[in-house]
Amino acid sequence: MPDNFLPYVFGILAAVLVGLSKTGVPGVSIPAILMMTEAFAGNEKLSVGAILPVLLVGDMFAVGYYRQHTQWDRLLGLFPYVVLGMIPGLYVLLNVDHQQFKLVLGILVIVLMAVEGGRQRFGWTEMPHQGWFIALMGLAAGFGTVVGNAAGPVMSIYLISRGMFKAEFMGTWAWFFMIVNLSKLPLFGSIGMITQETVQFDLFLIPFVILGAMVGKRLFLLIPQKVFDPLVLGLALIAALRMVTGGIWG
Repeated sequence: MPDNFLPYVFGILAAVLVGLSKTGVPGVSIPAILMMTEAFAGNEKLSVGAILPVLLVGDMFAVGYYRQHTQWDRLLGLFPYVVLGMIPGLYVLLNVDHQQFKLVLGILVIVLMAVEGGRQRFGWTEMPHQGWFIALMGLAAGFGTVVGNAAGPVMSIYLISRGMFKAEFMGTWAWFFMIVNLSKLPLFGSIGMITQETVQFDLFLIPFVILGAMVGKRLFLLIPQKVFDPLVLGLALIAALRMVTGGIWG
């Protein structure tokens, strides 16, 4: 476990934000990922593994709260492309400086947001149902989730573009990340990204994830739909810009 106090501060903040994002405000988990890198400064790969169990605890709360609203038809066609996207993501994780690929992913998210803006502005109502659009979203989400637990911005755009109400968004979001994050658990463990050290650190953080999840559920009830959609997309844009700047200057 970290041998000074500051990593625990970053870890606690990350855990609260994860809980908040899973049950109330999707998108604020990106700052949590960045805070976890500070908690494990000098070992970014270990930080990616360390936050995965924290994300899974948040996923369990999200599924428990919103499972009845899940739109499975929006997910089943996406998962084959997610699996395909995870394959190059794993290669990058093992062999390449993935800061450069965060840059690529960030640019992709910004392009997708521009497309979503065009869809809303010009009424391209059929676009989210096109095979190429679903494939592109699935590939980007699969790649991003392996490289840095960074599929959130892509999934935000995909689910908003499918015209979901906020409860449907949360239920579908919850199951997607529960399934994807569970699939990464043995993978990250087998390549040394989840260790006894990270597990001990994560056990300390669980109460703070629960706290964030409880607060997030309250916030969710207070946020109207007309605020929810632009808020989620705005957070996705901020995350994408952070990935781009991190890829350039990181």
